[in-house]
Amino acid sequence: MSRKKLLLGDEAIALGAIHAGLSGVYAYPGTPSTEITEFIQNDSLARERGIHCRWSTNEKTAMEAALGMSFMGKRALVCMKHVGMNVCADPFVNSAMTGVNGGLVVLAADDPSMHSSQDEQDSRFYGRFAMVPTFEPSSQQEAYDMMAVAFEYSERQQLPVLMRVTTRMAHSRAVVQVADEPRQENPMNYDAEASHWVLLPANARRRNIVVTAQQVQLENDAEASVYNKYEAGTDLSMGIIASGIAYNYVNECFPSGCPYPVLKISQYPLPKQLVRRMCAECESVLVVEEGQPFIEDMLRGVMPGNTQVKGRLSGELPRTGELNPDIVRAALGLPTGESFAPCEDVVPRPPALCQGCGHRDVYTALNEVLRGYEHPRVFGDIGCYTLGFLPPYKAIHSCVDMGASITMAKGAADAGQWPAVAIIGDSTFTHSGMTGLLDAINENSNITVIISDNLTTAMTGGQDSAGTSKFEAICRGLGLSEEHLHVVVPLPKNMPEITRIIKAEIDYPGTSVIIPRRECIQTLQRHLKQRKAKEEKQ
Repeated sequence: MSRKKLLLGDEAIALGAIHAGLSGVYAYPGTPSTEITEFIQNDSLARERGIHCRWSTNEKTAMEAALGMSFMGKRALVCMKHVGMNVCADPFVNSAMTGVNGGLVVLAADDPSMHSSQDEQDSRFYGRFAMVPTFEPSSQQEAYDMMAVAFEYSERQQLPVLMRVTTRMAHSRAVVQVADEPRQENPMNYDAEASHWVLLPANARRRNIVVTAQQVQLENDAEASVYNKYEAGTDLSMGIIASGIAYNYVNECFPSGCPYPVLKISQYPLPKQLVRRMCAECESVLVVEEGQPFIEDMLRGVMPGNTQVKGRLSGELPRTGELNPDIVRAALGLPTGESFAPCEDVVPRPPALCQGCGHRDVYTALNEVLRGYEHPRVFGDIGCYTLGFLPPYKAIHSCVDMGASITMAKGAADAGQWPAVAIIGDSTFTHSGMTGLLDAINENSNITVIISDNLTTAMTGGQDSAGTSKFEAICRGLGLSEEHLHVVVPLPKNMPEITRIIKAEIDYPGTSVIIPRRECIQTLQRHLKQRKAKEEKQ
């Protein structure tokens, strides 16, 4: 029995995981992956089964916790956006060496065109680097179906599985056929072998030989996978290799059927025999893939030298940014659709901090104080407050990665910069700012740290923040002097007090922390509505 549901790609992944016998999802919110965990948090079957679904402090802790669940024989899912793969890289790469007990799927949501990200990195490289199988669904239906296949494959090969999606797959909807009878969760077992999981060099060397030897089997499985299929064509002047959602773009270009041979790739390692078949049949090959030229670059090592490869590297497709059907049509030499000039009546709306946001008052106070200093530098971080770089505030000078504000301010102070101010959000501080603050406190670095606490992970929709109500205790525990720890309420009426404290701590030649605390205006409004609805029911 089965039924149909209209699902986002993220929701299809989440429901597929639940129906595959999931016992826990571990994640840190990040677009375009956030909706996976939120769906599981709100799913009735997940609640009934008690599936773990609380947000983790960061992607590294998420990966390690999921490994712990796998160690006990249960199935676990780890979700993050592509830059989160950098944060969890240490346990992720080592998880191939430990192997798994219960199935373990790592979901990386890439963001080509950088809609809400710092870069366009392609997570498929992590799969190849770690020597683990990688799945890349081309539709919402495949995203749902692949979860069960990925968990089963993980347990059969005793390896984690990386699943990679992109923004359009994550955030577009389609009708999905779902099962009526979800699989039961795995029972807990004690089959994990300590010699695999204790990565002393002697154990790790043995495991490295095993994992390396597995690569042949993984490639053979990719050759035979139902998700990698070779579609014959009548015109052999060109073949098309398409992966993930880009396969849909190719199909949209040929509503009556593609005349060229098409090789769809949704499971890696690269199925080399299928690639060689296409190269033997076709005069040239066009590679259509979202993200970086991952397949295109590898082709040159497996194909005959007389076959021309086209794609992002050769210029037929743009080197950066998302693909779309019109871009693919142009690469195929087909006429593109009618384009329209931007409407002059539509006024551009650049992103801005919400009216009533506490970050606004923080930047107003900070700018007022810093006008009294020569060459001040403010090191920013990842969050809503990054918008302080834009007018009217123009308040920050850097934003590199989660947690970098404090350590960059420290490094600048080490170089002789003064004033050096770090501004970081509450969720980002617990994600990866605490260790930087410990470094600064240990050396009593001449920096002022502002933890702008709006009591939520606001940028990704208002998820729980791991350190709520704990920041003063954390700072004290790291060794910060009570004298230089301040909590303020960022409101216009408190501006004299806030500016006085900021100036005093900048002038103090050591490490200080100021915590402006006021709830995010968006979550406050949501909480007030929920409270009102609850009162009306009573």
